[in-house]
Amino acid sequence: MERWFEKRRKNKVLDIAYRQMTLALDTVNDLERAVKAIFSGDKESSKNTIERLFVIEEEIDSLRRTVFEELTKGSLPPRDREDIMHLVKRLDVMADFVKDSARNMIILMDAGVPTDVWKAFLDMSSSIVKCAATLKESLKLLGENPSEARTLSLKVEEEENKVDKQYLNIKSLLLKRVDKINPAVLIMLKDLADYMENAADSCADVGDYIRVLTVLK
Repeated sequence: MERWFEKRRKNKVLDIAYRQMTLALDTVNDLERAVKAIFSGDKESSKNTIERLFVIEEEIDSLRRTVFEELTKGSLPPRDREDIMHLVKRLDVMADFVKDSARNMIILMDAGVPTDVWKAFLDMSSSIVKCAATLKESLKLLGENPSEARTLSLKVEEEENKVDKQYLNIKSLLLKRVDKINPAVLIMLKDLADYMENAADSCADVGDYIRVLTVLK
């Protein structure tokens, strides 16, 4: 009975952790939808999407706390607890960067940002979605096929490199528009680019950790 209980607790922790990680990665989809709506001139739809993103982010925080509480119970090996905590914490940080991006967008959508600038952010958000989707597949295969998980984790880095290039392109674009955009708006646009780039960096960090785990398996 004790072994049965411990097995169920272990599965419960893994289920909650995987849900937390999945929700965190899915927040970038809402970010892309919100940018796309602004680019299309549908501010109301963008606001609704961002509000949904905030609600999901609260659930992510709640799941993170639940995972940490569950990890203090039972008899999971220390290494397993460390691995789960690292993945959960890093993807929670990623979701925080997405949330910070969304907060900036709420203000910027009424700030008269040129259409070509929003298009650049839309392209960047689409690349972050690809980065997160690849990471999600890598995580899914971590326990089933470590070799394939490792291969996909390398592709996460490739996608993140594309985001880096778009990040630099946006900064160059903002310099070209410096005479047409309010300085305060420029600062917020730069912050938005930073937050989005940091979200992609967080995905790459998790990908790096997956490669470490596949070596240890």
